[in-house]
Amino acid sequence: MDRLVIGIAGGSGSGKTTFSRRIKEKYSDSVSVVGCDNYYYPHDDLPMEVRKKLNYDSPDAFEFDLMSKQIDDLRHGKDVQAPIYDYKNHTRSKDTLLVKSSPIIIIDGILIFYDKSLRDMMDLKIFVETDADERILRRAKRDMMERGRTIDSIIDQYLATVKPMHNQYVEPTKKFADIVIYGGKSEIVLDLVCSKINAFLSSL
Repeated sequence: MDRLVIGIAGGSGSGKTTFSRRIKEKYSDSVSVVGCDNYYYPHDDLPMEVRKKLNYDSPDAFEFDLMSKQIDDLRHGKDVQAPIYDYKNHTRSKDTLLVKSSPIIIIDGILIFYDKSLRDMMDLKIFVETDADERILRRAKRDMMERGRTIDSIIDQYLATVKPMHNQYVEPTKKFADIVIYGGKSEIVLDLVCSKINAFLSSL
């Protein structure tokens, strides 16, 4: 089971995906990235107006059992077909994403430290801390450009679920982190993580 599993958590818009991407860019095919957002439960049984109002920032929104199973498969050398979430339709896509079992597995998501079964599979846990104002601005830009949301819907969702769920569930998981960084562009932490990855790859 020669796999190094790195968990990168933090609030929505904190920069965790940026940090994950920077590692992926350095090691290319040696790294597989699994996004927690893909594991939102499907909601095909609900009308669109109901789906729009669901709480997507609560632990109950994620199918952690499936995610844990697939991460465990990756750790044991098995490729997986991960779900894909369709943000515009607020449900899972009919398509899946092939994730290869690479030596380095990165798990990225707001609540990946909340689930103990996921935490227990991580060799290194990083929490990305970012000012709330910066996070909401990043989220607004992303949701408008990539997910077809209106600014009003973004504000409503932020006030109704994103902010309170961050305070109640996401922020407290920082205590499980091995490293806490500010933003996703820390060169020092990137160098430290790369040193650990280099040592691991050299040992294979």
